[in-house]
Amino acid sequence: MIIKQLSIFLENKSGRLHEVSELLGREGINMSAFSVADTSEFGILRMIVSDHEKAYKALRENSFSVSLTDVVCLSCPNQPGAMAKALRILSENDVSIEYLYAFSVGESANVVIKPDHLDKCISVLQQHRMELVKASDLYKI
Repeated sequence: MIIKQLSIFLENKSGRLHEVSELLGREGINMSAFSVADTSEFGILRMIVSDHEKAYKALRENSFSVSLTDVVCLSCPNQPGAMAKALRILSENDVSIEYLYAFSVGESANVVIKPDHLDKCISVLQQHRMELVKASDLYKI
């Protein structure tokens, strides 16, 4: 249930996102989900890819500052209130969320979550019969 996420620190200048996506494309690595958070000087590109080990190595070899983080991906119905229900369950069980990003495909919404306590988050969601996405399934989306 744990998914490896890449976090890439980028200078906030034109072309840096293109460089990452082009490099990963040349390596045959698919980007399944990503998010960019920025400040005036730098950005953090967080992404789920088809081969995190190969991507990590390629990025490091090309002088990118990159790290791996464990996250969880929740699948919930793509309808009003579904995400609020999941967030309420986590909140009521004292699971804090450091950040999240989401994307929907048809009738499902997938939410990548970086909780303060990963194992507790997974346990709480499973106890409440919430659907967690396996890494291999996420890469196929």
